[in-house]
Amino acid sequence: MFKMGISRGVISLVNLLIISAIALFGSVKVNGMMSDSMYISWGSHNSWMQGDDLQLVLDQSSGSGVQSKGTFLFGSIEMQIKLVPGNSAGTVTAYYLSSTDDRHNEIDFEFLGNVSGKPYVIHTNIFTQGAGGREQQFYPWFDPTADFHNYTIHWNPNAVVWYVDDIPIRVYKNYQSQGIPYPNAQAMGAYSSLWNADSWATRGGLDKIDWTNAPFIAKYRNFVPRACPWNGPVSINQCAAQTPENWYMSPEYSQLSYAKQGQMDWVRNNYMIYDYCKDTKRFNGQFPGECFKSQF
Repeated sequence: MFKMGISRGVISLVNLLIISAIALFGSVKVNGMMSDSMYISWGSHNSWMQGDDLQLVLDQSSGSGVQSKGTFLFGSIEMQIKLVPGNSAGTVTAYYLSSTDDRHNEIDFEFLGNVSGKPYVIHTNIFTQGAGGREQQFYPWFDPTADFHNYTIHWNPNAVVWYVDDIPIRVYKNYQSQGIPYPNAQAMGAYSSLWNADSWATRGGLDKIDWTNAPFIAKYRNFVPRACPWNGPVSINQCAAQTPENWYMSPEYSQLSYAKQGQMDWVRNNYMIYDYCKDTKRFNGQFPGECFKSQF
């Protein structure tokens, strides 16, 4: 997952073995089924959960959604998702972390459907202290409707990293000491939903949902919250402590390794289609402060 400590240059065999061990440890599944960790929060007539499998459904009566039973502060939250196949224009499958405070924090994956033959859009965003507007978008380099793919939000006091199948696509680093807000003091739950967003989701709302293709179904499995459980304000310090239980606080997870930087560069150079930090028209040259900082 989120590994660091590899200097630029030749990586020794010993280092590779160490990194492989860390990766194996980092991918261990938490015991228990999805139904032990999540519940259907709305659209219960349009969804189905059994054991480690979930289906969310959208039709003209309703969409549907789930959320985690617990909330967290730091860690890795991952889910395997198979997106709505065929003509999915106007639909959005959302998978995200969110707090419930008024000036809330939120970390988003949103999968924007498209007409048949056109690619999905992987839409990412982050809200801090209630303010968002930090969108980055990508085309997938695979068919996300043909099989399950793993989507992970890794979050620690140093950075948030969005992963697709263990490949990082985006980093948002903690520059709070320089006046840039960072989500490090509010618990967040995990959520997913399938809903009607045809007012904006596909080509700015030009392509509406074709209800003759309903029901639209997104499939899920293997929800893995390897994260620090929230136990009230005391968790702000507890979840950021350098302890063996807080595995994400070890030096290996403080920045991307050189190999992971290379993977992210590949995705961003070939599949990124929008970056708020390059939208000169939107910001009139007055970009948010993090746009001038290193993303590694």
